[in-house]
Amino acid sequence: MLKGFDKETQPLTEYEEKELLPVILAGLKAKTGKENAVTNRTIVMRLTIAGYKIDEARCRKIINHIRTTDALPGLIATSGGYFLATTEAELMDYEESLLGRENAIKEVRLAIARQRRILYGDAQKPKEGTLF
Repeated sequence: MLKGFDKETQPLTEYEEKELLPVILAGLKAKTGKENAVTNRTIVMRLTIAGYKIDEARCRKIINHIRTTDALPGLIATSGGYFLATTEAELMDYEESLLGRENAIKEVRLAIARQRRILYGDAQKPKEGTLF
């Protein structure tokens, strides 16, 4: 779980694993190619209309589970939604995009750690412009 996002990042519930996962997997299997992409919002809306209980955050968690367990190889996402890649080049481009996002998050984390040390790291250090 991620701190501050406990509900959104908790492991899949039995309901999500037994009821929602198979339905979402079946739906995504039909989304081959970018032209057939489906958004998270559409998935949630259609599941809700069909009587399932799900929100967008938990849908993302289920899709994360699908990806990290290799349940549906080649599942990628763009601003247009989720779809199954049709070429290795699409997967490589997506992998490169994820690496860029990973590096950007790392840069922010390192900057915050540096700023924390600047602000709170040495309580004995006098403030600039003072002798004591």
